[in-house]
Amino acid sequence: MDSKIDLRIKAKSIRKYLNISKISSLAVSKIRDVDIYKEARNVLIFYPMRYEIDLLALLDDDKNFYLPKVFDKKLFICPFKKGDKLEKSCFNVNEPCTSPVDPNVLDLIIVPALMVDKNGYRLGYGGGFYDRFLGENSFIKTIVPIPKELFVEKLPVEIFDKKIDVVITL
Repeated sequence: MDSKIDLRIKAKSIRKYLNISKISSLAVSKIRDVDIYKEARNVLIFYPMRYEIDLLALLDDDKNFYLPKVFDKKLFICPFKKGDKLEKSCFNVNEPCTSPVDPNVLDLIIVPALMVDKNGYRLGYGGGFYDRFLGENSFIKTIVPIPKELFVEKLPVEIFDKKIDVVITL
């Protein structure tokens, strides 16, 4: 089995050749059909980086949305709505300028991933921010949208890796 480092390189290479615009539209449509999304009032999404699925169309839905903000190796959640100002983080990621709130408000987290396996484990970017956050907030439901090209049989899993509740293949 390839190492996580090798898999990250492979996933980033594959993503460059995908039609992210089409995949993003499909992701938004499929997420809107999932019961845990329909029932959720407070949803953590992610701001898309290069070649990443863009879920910002969800901001049109009648829900409260939040974006992650990383500080001191910890993930915080901040309210976000269409038109809110963003700032670049030290990781060159767009983050909200609003103040963090208690994660207990969340009903759902839509988690980014480079790859996902058939057991519901995801391969992230390697910082562990989401896995630590999910470990501390295991009561919150999770969804990961993933292009079919990045949906694999099995990923290397470590003790701190958290399983996703709903995987949406695109």
